[in-house]
Formats: sequence, C-alpha cells, structure tokens
Amino acid sequence: MAETSVLSGKRILLVIAGGIAAYKCLELIRRLKERGASVRAVLTKAGAEFVTPLSVQALTEDTVYQDLWSLTDESEMGHIQLSRDADLLVVAPATANLLARMAAGMADDLAATVLLATDKPVLVAPAMNVRMWEHPATQANMALLEKRGVRRVGPNKGEMACGEYGPGRMAEPMEILEAIAGYFTERDAPKPLKGKRALVTSGPTYEPIDPVRYIANRSSGKQGHAIAEALARLGAEVTLVTGPTHLPDPPGCAVRPIETAREMLAACEAALPVDIAVCAAAVADWRVAGESDRKLKKDGGGPPALSLAENPDILATLSNAGAKRPSLVVGFAAETGSVVEYATAKRARKGCDWIVANDVSLGTTTFGGADNTVHLIRNGGVENWPTMGKDAVAARLADTIAQHFQNKTP
Repeated sequence: MAETSVLSGKRILLVIAGGIAAYKCLELIRRLKERGASVRAVLTKAGAEFVTPLSVQALTEDTVYQDLWSLTDESEMGHIQLSRDADLLVVAPATANLLARMAAGMADDLAATVLLATDKPVLVAPAMNVRMWEHPATQANMALLEKRGVRRVGPNKGEMACGEYGPGRMAEPMEILEAIAGYFTERDAPKPLKGKRALVTSGPTYEPIDPVRYIANRSSGKQGHAIAEALARLGAEVTLVTGPTHLPDPPGCAVRPIETAREMLAACEAALPVDIAVCAAAVADWRVAGESDRKLKKDGGGPPALSLAENPDILATLSNAGAKRPSLVVGFAAETGSVVEYATAKRARKGCDWIVANDVSLGTTTFGGADNTVHLIRNGGVENWPTMGKDAVAARLADTIAQHFQNKTP
C-alpha cells in the first residue's frame, strides 16, 4: 500500500481518551501495525471504560501505560522518556476535557503529562457531542493548540451516540491513518530551501486616525500566511511580519506582529539579511498626517479634514537595499483592472524580481476568500496560473522559488 514505506519503522504513541469513539482506535492500531509502524498506547482512566487495556495490549504487542504513579513504569519507562521516544503523538479520541487540559498545560494524569512533556509533534482527532465541539471554550482551546503547532484531523459531521447530528464524530481510522502518513510524507520530503532565510509580509496595516479609528483594507492575510508556511515546509528559516489578522501563526515561522506600515518596514529591515523576501501584505499607501491623540468629536462643524501622508514603500525599499538586498524579491500587486499591465509596470517601478498579480475587484472574493487567481510576472514573461486555493498558490510559489535557487535562473 502507498503508506507502507512512509510508516515503516515509525514510532507512534497513541493516547486513547474516554469517549465512545475509543473503539475505533483498535482498528487504527491494526492498520498502523500492518504498515510497519510500532505503536505504544497511553490509556486514560476514562478511556479504559470503553476499551480494555488487554485488547489494546494484544494489538500493540507492548505495555499499555495508564498510571502516572506506577513505580515499575516510572523506573523502566519514565513519562518523560515515554513522551519523547516516539516520532509522533496521536490523541484519538481527543475529548473536550483532554483538549482543555492540553490548552491549559495541565499535567494531572499520565496522558496530560506526556502531552505536556513531549518535544515531538502532536496530532489530535477530536470526538465529542456537537454542542461541546461548537462551544466557544472548545473552539478557543482548539485554536490555541493549533497556534502552538498541534495538528488536527476531523471531527466529521454525522449522527452522535447521543442521537444528535452535526460535527463531532471522530475521523474514521483510515482518515487518521492518512493524516499520520501525510505528516511523515511532509516531514521526510526534500527541503530544497534548507539554509535559506526568508522574509514574508502578510495582512493589512492599520493607520490610526485617532486612538479608536484607523484606515485599513480588506486583506485577511490568508495568502501571506500560507506562503510563509509553504516556505518553512521546504526548509527555509522564515520570519513573518504581519499586520492584524484572525489567523493562527503558521508553524515553523518566527512571527513579528505589527500594525502600521512604518512598523512593518522597521520589522522587515530588522530581519535583514535574508535570501528571499515575499511582500504579500496589503500595505496602506497613505496614513493620516498628524494623527490625533484624542478621539475626534462631532462638534456640529462638519467632518474633520484629514490630511494624508504617503507611507514608506516597503517593496521598493527592500528591492533597493544595496548590499542587504535579498537575492530574490517578490512583490504582490492587487489590482481591480488591467491586472497584468499594471503589475508589469509596478515590477519595473519598484525594482523587484517577480510580481504576483491578482484581481481584487468586487465580486472576486480574493480578499478574505479561500481561492486566488494569480499571474506570475518575471523576466521570462507572464505565467497565468489557474484559480486554486490559497494554500495551493502558496505551495506552487514556494516550489517556484526553490527551483529558482536550484537553477539560478532570473
């Protein structure tokens, strides 16, 4: 099978928490073992109410770890060693309770302690009642864990054991297996950008009018964040300078949050020298000259006159940074008409190497949406890419950047 070589010899630590979906873990263990992986299991007290330690032990052919205070286990396989003697930790089912304890950094039983002590990646397969999954507390806990780099598969929509319907069913064993194989495929993939340093800008900038109002734009930061993650996945050391967004920090990136264009420029200059700069942020062209330090009030005399000043040009500054200029500078051009023509002129005017142009006209949903249609403009001409998800755009751009450094073509 396709996963055989990927999972052969891999060490999985499976944490089985208390939920009716725990029975699916027996099938998951079988499938992992068939593909050459070794599996150790940590079974919580609640998990043992749904599957027996004996059945888990029979399938893993290894000790089932349950008690944090077992002197035998602590002398032969301490919880620190247990947490680190694996290539990947998988939590299935990941209950609302265990996700909350993981988010809070608790260590009140063996499962939570192992998850807190590990220095290895963690994949969770949430499983709970739909109301519990949709509760703001659970959503906040999951968002925090994902921000810390925890991976997730599921939950799926379906009928619950309690009779309700909606998201909350644990992913099926083969889906979890695919997610596990996907992690190792990604981890073991070639890293053509290893040793390269990259700077990525993302999101909007907020230019204050007074302490409570600002000038901004509709950028969500999805494309810039996806590019940062894609470059990191190929081995680059990535610094992401980002304006305000609602997105989790991409894994493997050093994130520098800013608000204004001037702050973004300062953070970019502080990140130099780098080999690659991708300016995907939608930087406000203007700011208010002489912003008020007090909230502007309606006084019956009509709206205040706002005098605008031009913001620094970050793309042009990086493209003309002299000895500190990155080897490859990639700009973005968000246009509402004559996209390729305007972007081509922008590339010449700014002095960057490549321009990624896209149409942000009303109705395109490029700003804030999941998809993007871009044109890559460089010395070799224009490449018109098909409409695809922003993650796919990011992956293709990262691959093109890697090919540039491998081939040394302009």
